[in-house]
Amino acid sequence: MNNLPTTDADWKKKLSPEEYRVLREKGTERPHTGEYDQNWEPGVYVCKGCGAELFSSTTKFDAHCGWPSFYKSIDKSKVIEVVDTSFGMRRIEVQCAVCKGHLGHVFDDGPEPTGLRYCINSVSLGFKKKE
Repeated sequence: MNNLPTTDADWKKKLSPEEYRVLREKGTERPHTGEYDQNWEPGVYVCKGCGAELFSSTTKFDAHCGWPSFYKSIDKSKVIEVVDTSFGMRRIEVQCAVCKGHLGHVFDDGPEPTGLRYCINSVSLGFKKKE
């Protein structure tokens, strides 16, 4: 997680064009197209931008929305929640606390025990399979 890119040019070298569009420009991948939407293997989901551990597979659930969904992050300090008023609506954006990469949004329609649904772009994530 050290030696993070500091310029847009550096980020463009590190990330694929789609990763850059989502993580750095706050884009969204098309639903049901992401690599991790239907991944149910045990492990940890990490930030594609910096490698920070963000979500455990034990908190992943099928929200039938087309993006990987989690009811909580590994630790509240791992993600930042920011009010997003783009597109004429009010949502809560989720960013990586380390590199400030755009991950997705969090909604209050998830399952217990939190009632939250972290709706996260697959392209913003990497996956470390549990051994």
